[in-house]
Amino acid sequence: MSIWIIFKLLGSLALLMFGMKAMSEALQKMAGPQLRHVLGAMTTNRFTGALTGMFVTAAVQSSTATTLMTVSFVNAGLLTLVQAISVIMGAHIGTTVTAWIMSLGMGFNITDFVYPAFFIGIILIYMKKRRIVGDFLFGVAFLFLGLGTLKATGFDIVADPASKEAISAFFSEYSNGGFFVSLLFLLMGTILTLCVQSSAAIMAITMMLCSTGVLHIDQGIMLVLGENIGTTITSNIVALSANTQARRAAFAHMTTNVLGVCWVLILLKPFFGMVCHLSGFDPEMSSDAPGFAIKASVVLATFHSAFNVSNTLLLIWFIPQIEKFVCWVIKPKKADEEEDFRLHFITSGIMKTPELSVLEAHKEIEAFSDRMQRMFGMVRTLLTEKDEKAFSKLYSRIEKYESISDSMELEIANYLDQVGDAHLSDDTKAKIRAMLREISELESIGDSCFNMARTINRKFSGKQDHFDAEQYEHIHQMMDLTDTALTQMNALISGRKEAFDVNRTLNTENEINNFRNQLKSQNINDVNNHKYTYAVGTVYMDLINECEKLGDYVVNVVEARMGTRLRVA
Repeated sequence: MSIWIIFKLLGSLALLMFGMKAMSEALQKMAGPQLRHVLGAMTTNRFTGALTGMFVTAAVQSSTATTLMTVSFVNAGLLTLVQAISVIMGAHIGTTVTAWIMSLGMGFNITDFVYPAFFIGIILIYMKKRRIVGDFLFGVAFLFLGLGTLKATGFDIVADPASKEAISAFFSEYSNGGFFVSLLFLLMGTILTLCVQSSAAIMAITMMLCSTGVLHIDQGIMLVLGENIGTTITSNIVALSANTQARRAAFAHMTTNVLGVCWVLILLKPFFGMVCHLSGFDPEMSSDAPGFAIKASVVLATFHSAFNVSNTLLLIWFIPQIEKFVCWVIKPKKADEEEDFRLHFITSGIMKTPELSVLEAHKEIEAFSDRMQRMFGMVRTLLTEKDEKAFSKLYSRIEKYESISDSMELEIANYLDQVGDAHLSDDTKAKIRAMLREISELESIGDSCFNMARTINRKFSGKQDHFDAEQYEHIHQMMDLTDTALTQMNALISGRKEAFDVNRTLNTENEINNFRNQLKSQNINDVNNHKYTYAVGTVYMDLINECEKLGDYVVNVVEARMGTRLRVA
């Protein structure tokens, strides 16, 4: 085999993988937000969850994309682990559409149709409103061009007697090796998929080898089974840096496919016989027989679909048991993750698209916002803490939270900058701009909380006079209003902005402003009347003013998320 043929094989695989990724990205740009809502709303039980995973994966042509969105929802508490497992099972069925697309490409000279797709695609790309459709057509065209080139290269190899004889001799050595040789091909499919990080690419190679006759169909189906395991190992590697629930979801992904391969191996002969009967394929058919190429690719696609459908229909009844198993294998970390800075949702991995990246950043901002409200709760506790040791410990914890807020802002901003370098839709660009403003304002909320803690610490350390009962009552009232504003902000960030009532935030902010003005006037009178010292009054108003500033930051976050300017009196 010449070096030129090897480069053609590698190049056609590169075209295939690029086309799959470009097509998936375009589909997610077109339907990404709707897909997220579908995943959140249509997983009420294991059966609707499986159907949801199947249709979403078929729509975006990427089981990895569906799995990443599902794991993100599990992390956020929007889906239980049971629901996530059902969605992942459905994704296994949805991803079989890719194999059928490839079998179609093996059936006729599909490259004849890619050039019109390229021409129409480039026109649509230069039309701003149709750019995503153009990206999709380019992805499809590259996919089919890669398939066509791979198929042509395979037949070029077969046309060379020396090359065909060498490859056939290599595979024929393992044709009668029995069960252990079958396991060898299964392992080969797993390792190749893990190395290439694309089950679609290995499926294309398998179809090419089988359709040209150099690889026997029995060996081809073992490679297909290996691909199903290999693609799950990749998701487990990606989840290594994620939290416990994410690792459990990824491990459940691998567990379901490994269990499926195990029972298929036990029933391999009758199962494969049924697949051959359904697809009208004779395993003893000669590779020189008319229509062999298309029949070989169809039987592989049929086997892939039959395996995943059967496995899902069988294991869907055992989802609770699978959940218990993965929870038993993957224990939660004993360390308090809340006290250590680590991004929980933003990860690196294959098939990352702007739509998925924006979703991950959104979940991270949701966690950021929730953390800031907990920090404010600590400040409220610090205000009334009398024990010196407990006070010092709580103050140190607030100081650590302030450092965490700085780090979160920087890390999320850097991540969004990287996403911004990609080819984005106008809607995604607007989301990223809004998110950058949100994290800036959330970090300011952390600064306000720490400023209040330092004020309280100065008062506590200086052994100054205590606030009187009326001052404590006013501070608590102001902090109640501020906490209400934070609760409303978190409800917006964790929910849908269409269902959010902006007037509630406006009313709360007006109450905070009016109460601050009232207390400011009253404080001047109380100091003049010697009700308390000027120093105590200064510390008192510092806390009140900082609460009012914090309320302003909350309004800014709401403005950024809603995309509108709020009028505050």
